[in-house]
Amino acid sequence: MSDMPLKGYVLSSKCPSRQILEHLTSKWSVLILRCLSQHSVLRFSELKQQIDGVSEKMLSQTLKMLEQDDFVSRKVYAEIPPKVEYRLTSLGKQAAEKIDYLVFWIEDNLDEILAHRHVIQ
Repeated sequence: MSDMPLKGYVLSSKCPSRQILEHLTSKWSVLILRCLSQHSVLRFSELKQQIDGVSEKMLSQTLKMLEQDDFVSRKVYAEIPPKVEYRLTSLGKQAAEKIDYLVFWIEDNLDEILAHRHVIQ
């Protein structure tokens, strides 16, 4: 069998889409994409303030990863102190839209999900 990645077969560890799926579905990625979709452009401190519980380290790492995957763009202004803004790219907007569907589904079904959770415990 070839060593080429199995594009389109996310269940395979060699599928290139698997890494992107892992990036997009991390807790902080989902929240960052959701936040930027609601606010359009935010600075680092504003993102940190909006996303309860995220550390500066995790926010920074996740933003870098999302920027590398072309879901988030970073614009640096030549000012003192430096001003940096983050916004969704076209791909990021599409991903955030899909994440919104999942968030809405969870919210619509939250009572049932929570009720089931209590039965299991």
